[in-house]
Amino acid sequence: MPVFLRAADTSGTEFIELTKTLNISATGACVASTHILRPTQIVHLTIPAPSSGPSGVVPSETPPITAKVLRQDSAGEMRLFGLEFLKPLE
Repeated sequence: MPVFLRAADTSGTEFIELTKTLNISATGACVASTHILRPTQIVHLTIPAPSSGPSGVVPSETPPITAKVLRQDSAGEMRLFGLEFLKPLE
């Protein structure tokens, strides 16, 4: 599933990256990123939303989901981050 990942990298530079989840549950997700994040860092995920009707008005995204970085692994040039949602999805 595509998601926008919003955070600051280890140098403190804020970024927004369109990336994807590799798996997702009510309590967390695994996302790929080209950035380096710190353990326990707080990040925000938003899901791009499709057009809601024939009016042509396209919402830009869903409300942010706040998560904490629990772990990271490397996969080539990408990094995989295990995230825990601060509030489980309903």
